[in-house]
Amino acid sequence: MSRRNDTGRQPGRRQVIALAAMAGLGLSVAAVAPARAAGTVNLLETGSSLLYPLFNLWVPGYTKANPHVRITTQSTGSGTGISEAISGVAQIGASDAYLSDALMKMHPGMLNIPLAISSQMINYNLPGLNGKHLKFSGPVLAGIYSGKITKWNDPAIAKLNPGVKLPDHDIITVHRTDGSGDTFIFSQYLSFSTPAWQNSTGYGTTVSWPAAPGAIGAEGNPGMVNAIKTNPYSIAYIGVSFKQAIVENKLGEALLENKAGKFVPLTVANVQAAANAKSAATPKDERISLVFAPGADSYPIINYEYAIVKNKQPNATTAAEMRKFFTWAISPKGGNAPHFMAAVSFVPLPASVVKLSAAQIAEIK
Repeated sequence: MSRRNDTGRQPGRRQVIALAAMAGLGLSVAAVAPARAAGTVNLLETGSSLLYPLFNLWVPGYTKANPHVRITTQSTGSGTGISEAISGVAQIGASDAYLSDALMKMHPGMLNIPLAISSQMINYNLPGLNGKHLKFSGPVLAGIYSGKITKWNDPAIAKLNPGVKLPDHDIITVHRTDGSGDTFIFSQYLSFSTPAWQNSTGYGTTVSWPAAPGAIGAEGNPGMVNAIKTNPYSIAYIGVSFKQAIVENKLGEALLENKAGKFVPLTVANVQAAANAKSAATPKDERISLVFAPGADSYPIINYEYAIVKNKQPNATTAAEMRKFFTWAISPKGGNAPHFMAAVSFVPLPASVVKLSAAQIAEIK
């Protein structure tokens, strides 16, 4: 097998001689290779495509003030973020979903640390009607995604939207194909509002989607946006950090029925109402669903955005820098500052949850 250098080319004769000389002197190639800057700490963040835009806002500012820290971000889906945090491939697994009881039992050293509060839109591409906020309930969406409601002018949809001339056209459902926290919270909304869905499909970062006619699979939130943009008469669930893309492409955004039976828009006030209704019940390990919160104004699909991390890191330096970064991230003067939250349509953590997250951050050693 031929030796190759970092450019993929075979080393020349002089390089081979130099390598041999170093070996003869008892020096390794690594000993004379260009070293990274002394004291540099590299952190890999991977996972949620919903949280990805926020990390990409956080990292430049944080690392400019802390140049010895390098944070690489990847949008791979919450499922990958969870698995790579558990395996140790990544230091930070970004996820819209908390770890299940089964996973916590298998991996007791994992932490689920809320960093902010996000939400999810139900969007559609309905020619002539994208400017209207159509109403959808959990049972109707469950009927659509289970393949039982197949036409846009189905009586169940028409009943929720009196006076709207709905087209006699097939509905194209779009769902995530990757392990996804967006799938987790969307399927929770269907499960919590519709017993038939809970008993047949349930919820998770991946689910066995029923065979809805014409269904399309997409990867990541960018894939979901592109799928409904290019497929008229489609419907999809998309993370709120992609709201600007929905607006730019002039796609529709639904009003959703909440637990109180009210149809509400996705607004900061309605997300905060839902957070206020459920955040007080957040347990010490912070694994809790905020979906389908009580209250007349509560928007029904909201969630904590989690950093999934190991409590035991490979060395004390890495652990210290992770604690420092996360402490900054949850601070209202740091990553939870209004300008960061507004840029991705997130809501900052309540003060009581900041304390719980800080206690978990302190466990990173």
